[in-house]
Amino acid sequence: MTRDSPPDLLVLHAVRLTGFADTPVIAHRFGLDATEAEEALRDAESRGWVGHTAFAGTGGWSLTDSGRAENERRLAAELARAGGADEVRAVHREFLPLNARLLRACTDWQIRPAAGDRLAVNDHSDPAWDARILRELADIDRALAPLADRLGSVLTRFRGYDTRFAAALARARAGEGAWVDRTDVDSCHRVWFELHEDLIATLGLDRHAEP
Repeated sequence: MTRDSPPDLLVLHAVRLTGFADTPVIAHRFGLDATEAEEALRDAESRGWVGHTAFAGTGGWSLTDSGRAENERRLAAELARAGGADEVRAVHREFLPLNARLLRACTDWQIRPAAGDRLAVNDHSDPAWDARILRELADIDRALAPLADRLGSVLTRFRGYDTRFAAALARARAGEGAWVDRTDVDSCHRVWFELHEDLIATLGLDRHAEP
């Protein structure tokens, strides 16, 4: 049976996944009430798990080291109760080769080697080059859907990555190139990075120690 996560865990985890965001964004990540999210954030702040900083007219929450450890402890306990650790680990193994393809595609979207400059910026003047990358992202999209279904069958908080990725890809294919790799919109790259962070946080892994 799929397990729902408690709101206070979702709030702490949303801070982990977004990296740095203010209360409305944190609340929106898992569809929580903004007032409830604010209360959970203030409680986490009092425990030293999150901190709020503001500069240049913007502000946001981020995890402290102790908050990161608490997040991983609670995620591990939740996964153990759900009995889905083997399945999440199996999905992670299948995710890794797709991750390498996604990173390559995003690099190719940003860089198109030219004569005398192998790091030339992709100015998107070659439709064949960009079309190849979009086809690769479509292949990745198709491979992601069953993995997302398997994750969502373990924990409901895993649901939505496939639909978000597909929505970003649809916008990119419609001519909005920013939806491939921009970090300030829910782009293919941003959704994928978030899923990767979710997997390693849930399994207690080190991103830099992955094969």
